[in-house]
Amino acid sequence: MEETKKNEENNIEPADALAEISLSGLAPELRTACENAGWTSLTPVQAKSIPYILADRDMMVQSRTGSGKTGAYILPIMQKIDLSRNVAQAMVLVPTRELALQVSREAQMLVAGSDLRVAVVYGGVGYASQLEAFRGGAQLVVGTPGRILDHLLKNALSLDHLKILIFDEADRMLSMGFYPDMVKIRKYIPSKDMVSSMFSATFPPQVIRLSTQFLRKPELLSLSGNQVHIAEIEHVYYVVPGMRKERSLVRIIEIENPSSAIIFCNTKDTVHYLSVVLKRFGYDADELSSDLAQSAREKVMARVRRGALRFLVATDVAARGIDIPDLSHVIQYEPPEDPEAYIHRAGRTGRMGCSGVAISVVAEMEKFKLQNIARFYSINMEERPLPDDEEMERVVAERITALLEARLRSRDNLEIERMQRFVPLARNLTQTEDELALIAMLLDDYYQQSLHAPPVQLAPVAEQQTDPQAVPYHKPPMKRSRPGHKKERKY
Repeated sequence: MEETKKNEENNIEPADALAEISLSGLAPELRTACENAGWTSLTPVQAKSIPYILADRDMMVQSRTGSGKTGAYILPIMQKIDLSRNVAQAMVLVPTRELALQVSREAQMLVAGSDLRVAVVYGGVGYASQLEAFRGGAQLVVGTPGRILDHLLKNALSLDHLKILIFDEADRMLSMGFYPDMVKIRKYIPSKDMVSSMFSATFPPQVIRLSTQFLRKPELLSLSGNQVHIAEIEHVYYVVPGMRKERSLVRIIEIENPSSAIIFCNTKDTVHYLSVVLKRFGYDADELSSDLAQSAREKVMARVRRGALRFLVATDVAARGIDIPDLSHVIQYEPPEDPEAYIHRAGRTGRMGCSGVAISVVAEMEKFKLQNIARFYSINMEERPLPDDEEMERVVAERITALLEARLRSRDNLEIERMQRFVPLARNLTQTEDELALIAMLLDDYYQQSLHAPPVQLAPVAEQQTDPQAVPYHKPPMKRSRPGHKKERKY
């Protein structure tokens, strides 16, 4: 990491700092883009980071969510793209479909009236519209790592002419299981004549360590001073029906998709009941209460220490002194009896510079108790609507499709040839409602197995790459011939 310095506003900037830019200092086409978006001035993160990106310096830009980070990289992208060349020249990698859509919408708004073509790419949907966007000469590609990798492996997308690469929400990109796909994508990235930057609300130490695998001599620009390693905890709550509260929790877990969580209950009876429900539903869950035998408690604790348990259901007393590494969520199934306990519970996540989410599940009457806690501690809590059946089906369908696509990518030619035997059967099974249940059953079984998948463990940096400053460029793998055909298949 290059040497940094603090300026008078307590921001952190590179030692060789650049002057910030104003809206009037932008190129005419960028000023027009800002007018399209209704912007009358640049936000601080835009004013400070744009000069570095335009100067081809690899940056790690840290700024709060909602501070205008998307515009901070879309505007320089617009200036760097050669509109006469209908090839992918800029790529933005994001962790979720929702963020991909959000970034692409803002990009479309900024480029309105120009000839710049934008493609948005994510899993869980068909390939046709994405392939059409590539064939149409998309110059800016916004997408999630898994689907981007799909297109690269099929030679549907080429990064040979890439000029600028952006990692948005970098802390999530390197902590949500995307790391293996990102390492594979790196092999397709040109080693010269390209600028890369990471944008994030937080930069945990692990992300800073791994950044050198994707950026060249990255420099840090932080708009939060010495808070750069301090994660922000999101505080959210769901108001749910008082009856069958556990079913509402399952819906919330499906939507939020925590990588790991402690679920707090007020009594050991509730702990046991909820643990059984989660296990029956297929989740990797276990319980911890004072009623648990010592041998059983030690087994649970061993899994906790290894980071191998996804959901720990516990009371405040039983969870005292337990520290789960990289805990993404704390879920409060019941508001605590003591308001101070809320702070202790929520504080279990967001450790070591990682971001975290504290979720409270409350019945209508419990809502007022939670709001009193929020007022007392000046916590900004967001209410989210309980997902309905349609939203649940959509999210689960997207997730399992992405999982299956990733599994298909890992198959070799022999395995692909072998599975062709079942294509006629699969087609027949979709013809009638009774036989459709067989496919639904297989999908459900596979999805339940995925709920027990252990978290991805990142290898030590020294094992991942010998020279941390190098970003090697490897040509994509040889095209493989399709079984039964002499022609080469782009796959």
